[in-house]
Formats: sequence, C-alpha cells, structure tokens
Amino acid sequence: MKIAILSCFYPYRGGISQFNACLFEELSKEHIVKAFNFKRQYPEFLFPGKTQLVTEDDEAVPVESTSLLDTANPFTYISTYREIRDWKPDLLIVRYWMSYFAPSLGYITRKMKKHCKVISILDNVIPHEPHFFDAPLTRYFLKGSSGSVTLCEAVSKDLLGLKPEATYTVIQHPLYSHFGKKLDRVEAERKLGLESGMRNILFFGLIRMYKGLDILLEAFGLLPEGYQLIIAGEPYGSFDKYQEIIDRLPNKDKIYKNLKYIKDSEVTDYFSAADLAVLPYRSATQSGISSVSYHFEVPMIVTNVGGLKETIGDRGTGIVSDEGTPEAICKEILRYFSDTEIKENCIRNIRLEKERLSWKTFAERLIEFTGTI
Repeated sequence: MKIAILSCFYPYRGGISQFNACLFEELSKEHIVKAFNFKRQYPEFLFPGKTQLVTEDDEAVPVESTSLLDTANPFTYISTYREIRDWKPDLLIVRYWMSYFAPSLGYITRKMKKHCKVISILDNVIPHEPHFFDAPLTRYFLKGSSGSVTLCEAVSKDLLGLKPEATYTVIQHPLYSHFGKKLDRVEAERKLGLESGMRNILFFGLIRMYKGLDILLEAFGLLPEGYQLIIAGEPYGSFDKYQEIIDRLPNKDKIYKNLKYIKDSEVTDYFSAADLAVLPYRSATQSGISSVSYHFEVPMIVTNVGGLKETIGDRGTGIVSDEGTPEAICKEILRYFSDTEIKENCIRNIRLEKERLSWKTFAERLIEFTGTI
C-alpha cells in the first residue's frame, strides 16, 4: 500500500514529530510510505516556546520528507494537495491536535478524500486551552476524514460530540522506545547534581497552565523532609508565577529546575533518577509523558481528567487523584511512598503494558481499521 503522512517531521521537534517518526518507521516495514512535512508549522508570533526546530544539541530522528505546507499561506494548501494527489497514495494519514491547523489540513483532506482514504489521528478534538472557534473549525476538518483514530476514549467522546456519525477506533498511544536503557539511579543523580537518598518526584515536559505545575508545587510544600522535586521542561510563557510559589515554600531548596527543552539523550537521566512522575493536569486527553514513564518503568500519580484514569488508573500503572488540589496530590504522594506494595504492583502492570503498547501493534491496528472503511 502507498501511504502518505501529512504532519510535522524532522527538523521539527517535540512529541508530535517523535510520534510521526516512529509511525513512519513502523509502517515503512510493510508499505511504501512518504512523509509530507510543513514548510512553516506556526508563525513565530503564535509559537510560545523558544524554537519549533531541532538544534545542534538535539537527537531527533531524521526522516526524509517533502516540506510543502505553510499553514499561514493558503496558496501552499493548493500546491500541497496537488503534490500528494500526484503521488497517488492509497491512504493519507493526517495528525490533528489543535484547531489552528483546521483550515490548512481540512482543505487538503477534503480534496484528497475524493482520491483515497483519509485517516485522521486525533490527539485532541477540543484543545486543552479551548477557544470559541475550536468547534466550528474542527467540524470543518473532520469532514475530510474517512475515519479517525483516537488515542483514548475521552477524545472519542469529544469526537462524537462534534460528529455523531464519525467512523473511528481507539488505539492507545504506543510507547516511545528510542530513549535507551535506564541508568543506575546513583549515576543519574550524579549527572543531574541531585542529592542522593531522597524520594524523587518528577514533573517532566512542556510547562503549560493546564498541566498544573503550580498545583504540584503547592503540594510539594506540604510534604515533610526527605522529598526532592525535579522540574524538567521548557516553559510556554513566563515562569514567574511558578517561581513566586517556589520562593515562599519551606522546602524550596529541594527543588531542582532545568527549564529548557529536554533533548532525547537527557530524558534517560531524569526518569532514571525518579521514583515517581506526577501529572497534576487540569485537563487532558492522553499524555505522551505517560508512555515515556512506561518505558522507564516509573509509576505515576495523575488527576482524574480526560483519558488519564482510563489509560493509567484502570491499567494499574499509577494512582489517580480524584481531586486536582494540592492537598489531594500531597495525600497520594504520601500514600505511594508509605506502601511498597503500591510501587511493586504499578511496575508489574507497567511491564504488561510495555508488551501491549508496541508500534507494531499500533500500525497493524491502524491498517486493519483502514480496511473496514
């Protein structure tokens, strides 16, 4: 089968690009696959981070692609459509995670639907930080999909809310496996400059308001001695409001910060040093951070939002806090460390999930779903 994938690939960085590279590699084992990339993903003034592109220090997976689509230039919508059409794919796969992409991707998918099957992989239907225009724009995009793949039931529910007749399937986010083996904990702590002998709590990934770092900081301030909080990730926007919280905490000297994009070779250090990852999200669908935690067999505490209970709590790979308050998060952290059986059960279940959530399985199920349309 000839498969076209339209999304961000190298030299763009981040979880979406990593996912696409892994999927491209797996599908290429059985099919002819071509990557169609963005020429410009976002105008710089709309991008809250430092850079959209890999730097010399990054180890992003290079994927050969054709860079065509400028989301801010409608003329490229036409040329991108024609280039994909002329390649004559049997299947077009498109990633969708925010309504900004609806005009460009929707134009292309609605035109391509006349020539081949179009599958949209939906990270989000309604963004974590919603706007009044999200629903109409997403409806426009969805009309171009022959079928959709969601990564959790929460996204499926949002999908059916906008398109009740949608043809879809749920395939859980596969595990990232390109980070290498877990390091010895002492070595990881030494590399990061952490104090040894502490109970290490990890907050990892892009720092955005919906991810609730402020909740975790307040919770950390309620903990007794013997705990260490590791914050690793690039802030989207100002970090000042978080720093104000840190400055008034009694245990602020036990907070380690690395406020930048964490390149792949450094990810291992943080998860090897961590006892526990905490995802105190205010809203969520699924989380790519959970798949990294699975890879390194680090249990999680998550809030009961979106698909986190479904993908973590129901699988027994972590603890779900019913309330997203500092007091509730603190309580669950204390409970986790007070009972070694919780950790043992979580790690045992994580190992079962690692067998189930492979890229091979994801790709096979995606192709099977395509065959039913």
